[in-house]
Order: sequence, then structure tokens, then C-alpha cells
Amino acid sequence: MKTQLDQAALNQLFLEARTFNTFTAKAVDDATLKKLYDLLKWGPTAVNCQPARYVFVRGGAGRARLLPSLMPGGNVAKVESAPVTVIVAFDSQFYQHLASQWTAYDAAKPFAADAAMAGEAAFRNGSLQGAYLILAARALGLDCGPMSGFDNAKLDAEFFPDGRFKSNFLVSLGYGDESGCYPRGPRLAFDEAALIV
Repeated sequence: MKTQLDQAALNQLFLEARTFNTFTAKAVDDATLKKLYDLLKWGPTAVNCQPARYVFVRGGAGRARLLPSLMPGGNVAKVESAPVTVIVAFDSQFYQHLASQWTAYDAAKPFAADAAMAGEAAFRNGSLQGAYLILAARALGLDCGPMSGFDNAKLDAEFFPDGRFKSNFLVSLGYGDESGCYPRGPRLAFDEAALIV
């Protein structure tokens, strides 16, 4: 039987977690990035489609390729500060993997026949997987700075020139420097955001 996570875990994942804009110099090693993926990949997606694709951009040449697609200002500083920034993208032809990932029935055929339906499924489920990435990163003790505010077409031309993968959003990863955080914003109350019927 499952039990509720303890308060410390809830605090780390949600209640005390922040969006970080600046990071310490502490590195994030490849083993941690692989552990991150091995955790987030278990989050559910429709017919186990798993359309998200991740590019872990480090400093140096990778960062130099990423920076020109960012809007000037805060996002540039966030990426420059972070040891790693993840491009969360989705595979527009994710259904090519379904034969090995979903064996209950042939789920690939409808997606292969309808590019609009495939695109919608890829975006929706890839977004879910990006959220799993944030929670998995927090579970591993990393801090996150998710962001939009970039030129998708420019980024895609640089990192995905064949057009199959499409960028969705970015997440800077590392060990956050709280001095760069804005005051925490409020959240809508239950009655403003939810309804029980």
C-alpha cells in the first residue's frame, strides 16, 4: 500500500520549491543527468508515446549555440548562470517508436495518418514529460529555472535542422542561488481554479 510522502518531500517538490534565475558554480555531472532521465521517463503518457526529446546544453560551444535564440534580458542571464539548460522538445514522428513501446494494439497507424493529431499528441504529452523533468530534478536535489522567451524557429534551425523535433520550452538546471529569486507569487485558491462536480 502506498503512503503519503513526508512533509520534507512535499516541501522539496512543491511547497518550498522555487523558480531559480541564478545558480551556483557547482557542476551537474553526466551521471546525475542520466539518473534524472531514468526517473522522469516513468511518468505516464498517452499510449506510452513518450514524445519528449531532451538536449542537455552545457557551457562553452553548446551554450554559444543556444544564446542567440533567447530573448535579451533575464533568460540570457539565467542560461549563462546555469551549469546545464535543457531544451525540452518533442518528436513529431514519435509514433515510429510505438511498436516497441505500446504492444496492446497498433497505436501508430492513426498518428501516422493524421499529422495534426500527431502534433497535438506530441505537444501535449511532451509538455507533461517536461513537467516530470522538473519534478524529477527537484527530487534529486536540483533546482530548476523553466522558461519560454526564446525564438523557437531559430533554436530549431540550430539544434533540429531536419525539422522532425520541435522545441517546447527550456529548463535551466543546477544548484540555485536564492539571492536571484523574486518574491514568491501567490497561487489561486481552490474555489478560483477548481470545481468538484
